[in-house]
Amino acid sequence: MDRSAPLLSLRSLSKHFGGVRALVDVDLDVHRGEVVALVGDNAAGKSTVARIVAGVYAPDAGTLHLNGERLALTSPAAAFPHGIATVFQEFALAENLDVVDNIFLGRELRTRGLLDRPRMEELARSYLRQLNARIPDLGVPLHQLSAGQRQCVAIARTLVRQPQLVVLDEPTASLSVSQTAEVLSYIEGLRDLGLGVILISHNLNDVRAVADRIAVLRHGRNNGTFDTATASYEDILSAVTGATRHEKHD
Repeated sequence: MDRSAPLLSLRSLSKHFGGVRALVDVDLDVHRGEVVALVGDNAAGKSTVARIVAGVYAPDAGTLHLNGERLALTSPAAAFPHGIATVFQEFALAENLDVVDNIFLGRELRTRGLLDRPRMEELARSYLRQLNARIPDLGVPLHQLSAGQRQCVAIARTLVRQPQLVVLDEPTASLSVSQTAEVLSYIEGLRDLGLGVILISHNLNDVRAVADRIAVLRHGRNNGTFDTATASYEDILSAVTGATRHEKHD
């Protein structure tokens, strides 16, 4: 396997909803051990890209390659075997269940037909440790955790299937400053594991804190990709607002 080649390659993705052109010829690459932030104003097409990568939507045109293999995903279940995991903004967690039960919800481990709770607890602690998470009591119901900790549980759930690529849709929305810092550290943990990460966010400060590259969508089209280390806040904001246009070249 060529480690320098992109883990994920999207080429000329287009998606229409009736008369609305949600995506038009969108390209995106994500490498292993890289966080790529996908930013843009409302209705820029960010979540549509996430749902195509997750298998929720099928593109009307364009291709998706993972590890050089062209994929035609028909559902989120079809994406799982390829190592694609997604945490949507409206992540589905059971507030009355504890941390371990939520991490393994629908994927419970059994030994001789019986629930293997000790093994699940051991793995849950391992997943949280890999994310540098601080949840000392895994038996606590989720509703007793902070919003940042609940988001961590949602991210830890993705590790159960040993993903290659994790897509995070607005993971810091409605979080406090301290909770946002927690979640950004979890995203760094995913990168440290060598996973590719797509981070969708409206918050440029958040993405500049954690992303390696920032890809801008405007009205469903590419409008620039920036190296976070060298691009200014003004450069990125100008691309988001359309003050500058970055034409796509073949």
